[in-house]
Amino acid sequence: MKSAHPSLRGALLALALCAVGLPARAAPDATRGEQIYVRCLACHALATDRVGPRHCGVVGRRAGAVKDFDYSPAMKKSGLVWDEKTLDRFLKMPLALVPGSSMTYDGVPDAAERGDLIAYLKKANTDAACRVK
Repeated sequence: MKSAHPSLRGALLALALCAVGLPARAAPDATRGEQIYVRCLACHALATDRVGPRHCGVVGRRAGAVKDFDYSPAMKKSGLVWDEKTLDRFLKMPLALVPGSSMTYDGVPDAAERGDLIAYLKKANTDAACRVK
């Protein structure tokens, strides 16, 4: 069996060395997400509406669906459902996903922080604050 061409061997070796140097992406951490959620508290809370709607039950909920909350027309018409992918896109740049939204926060540019925040929102549904009716 012939060995690989020297330039191919070199390219494969370089690729392997690059891959070894890449940091492993950690799984989203709800504990870190809770710390990041502090930034949201100026406008949101888990169990009560404030300037923004409550976050209990947000994962899986249709955008604009919290009863008696005064959403922007843009959010009401968005047709979004808050799954992990949609939350990630919205949290990255809210006004890019829903132009005309009343959410004026610039967003969370760091993907790992967004993942942690979403993990916290998912976990929060099991917390006592979200189980109280």
